[in-house]
Amino acid sequence: MEQQSATPAFVIGVDYGTDSVRAVLIDAHNGAEIAQAVHNYARWKTLQFCNAARNQFRQHPLDYIEGLEAVVRQVAQQVPATQILGLAVDTTGSTPGAVNEQGVALALTPGFENNPNAMFVLWKDHTALDEAAEINHKARTWGGEDYTKFEGGIYSSEWFWAKIMHVVREDEAVAQAAHSWMEHCDWLTLMLTGGDLASFKRSRCAAGHKAMWHESWGGLPSEEFLTHLEPRLAGLRENLFQQTYTADEVAGRLSEEWAQRLGLTTDTVVAVGSFDAHAGAVAGEIEAYSMVKVMGTSTCDIVVAPTNEVGSHLVAGICGQVDGSVIPGMLGLEAGQSAFGDLLAWFRQMLEWPLHNVLPNSKVLTPELQAALREEMSNTLLVQLSEAAAAVDPAESSVLALDWVNGRRTPDANQALKGAIMNLTMGTSAPQVFRALVEAICYGSKQIVERFEQEGIPIKQVIGIGGVAKKSQFVMQTLADVLNRPIKIATSEQAPALGSAMYAAVAAGIHPDVLTAQKAMGSGFAESYTPNPARVADYQARYEQYQAFGQFVETTTLGGEKSAKENSETAHA
Repeated sequence: MEQQSATPAFVIGVDYGTDSVRAVLIDAHNGAEIAQAVHNYARWKTLQFCNAARNQFRQHPLDYIEGLEAVVRQVAQQVPATQILGLAVDTTGSTPGAVNEQGVALALTPGFENNPNAMFVLWKDHTALDEAAEINHKARTWGGEDYTKFEGGIYSSEWFWAKIMHVVREDEAVAQAAHSWMEHCDWLTLMLTGGDLASFKRSRCAAGHKAMWHESWGGLPSEEFLTHLEPRLAGLRENLFQQTYTADEVAGRLSEEWAQRLGLTTDTVVAVGSFDAHAGAVAGEIEAYSMVKVMGTSTCDIVVAPTNEVGSHLVAGICGQVDGSVIPGMLGLEAGQSAFGDLLAWFRQMLEWPLHNVLPNSKVLTPELQAALREEMSNTLLVQLSEAAAAVDPAESSVLALDWVNGRRTPDANQALKGAIMNLTMGTSAPQVFRALVEAICYGSKQIVERFEQEGIPIKQVIGIGGVAKKSQFVMQTLADVLNRPIKIATSEQAPALGSAMYAAVAAGIHPDVLTAQKAMGSGFAESYTPNPARVADYQARYEQYQAFGQFVETTTLGGEKSAKENSETAHA
């Protein structure tokens, strides 16, 4: 055993986020990070192929490919290629895209290069609101199995089938050219291995949480149900998949082409793909009844529980419960918020409006000074807002906000809902509004914790990972106060990538299972936040106001005429 440990063995984890891709090179024996690299998507940076007014967010596969080559080649140069034994990819999700019979993304084929419908439909794309509503209605009324029941009882516009339905209805050319559809994490893994689409190992994580896959009904929803949803889906099921695989399994080895392009060898094992939050939870050293909060533009809240303890109980209003989606052998449960850091970024962008629309007309500042001022303001605005908001006495500000600017993911998905702010006065300041927004995302988190516990899933500890968890002490302290629970912050700066590296280490045979890889490769916790007793009671009172405000908005706005909560209760009656 000592001799084996002395043999150098490295793995690479690749994590695709909303704005960028990063890779880490990890010593598989002790978890030491040897190198990391980050690449921002060029086309996405200018929001090509997006239309925010329509909630359309598409990403070109060339952004993914260019990023993959850039970050993997950079980290792979640090050690001999023969010592890099495994690689695994995680991505955002649900982010599906249409592919041809060879598994090539349609946007990489002639005639579709600039067609947004032929690109990957990003997780935050909400163009499929109507289709999601149809799925929910038809799943409950068609007279057969309710295929939404293992996905919280409510299907979301953020997910696989709703997005496919929307695209095939909107674009006949894409509908005809699409032989199959693949989640981003699956497509990348297929591309790296050069495998056959028909026999390729699809991700259990992606299929179970977003595509209504479950063993009890033989995989995906039946052909009868899918054609009942949309006749244009006829025949698609047989071009998709029946079996799924956990992220610790071998998908294949690097193809000769991609070994050369990445500076690796064809002996490098490629693991089955996964979603970023689930991989991040592994790096966050998740254990039974821990909640790992992956906090970035949105949040994903991941819980694992022994399958035999949860049994056949269905947790209402979450984003699915899937055997092995996080830790093989345990049930993975997912929830989350559609906007977390995004809500704060929205407020920053509003405040920056003069920098982009008034400043260019300045007759005093040169263009160079204008650019420098914009950069300085953009880099420091949220930091200074946080400092000023932390100094606000909550007793002197009654401003209250809802965090639904991008809809509500959980509990009880309803992407048609909108954000709102109340109790504004002529004396309301920007820091007071900012504090209300921070409190709102924390109240949204509290609703999720309460839903799990109401459903019999105890939350024994809370672990934070991601950009917000690492960078904002104000947000994390507020969250600890609102939840009235301590929060541990994982040390790793790139937790999802580290989690993918752990999966890769198991697939490559360096560790026998994910739990062993966690213990050997985990980076521990950097700090923790403890609730301030002086704040807890005040926040509980404001949380109750938040709930009443949310109920009012949900029942009086167009998007909430029939709330998702009512749909959930109907589904689980």
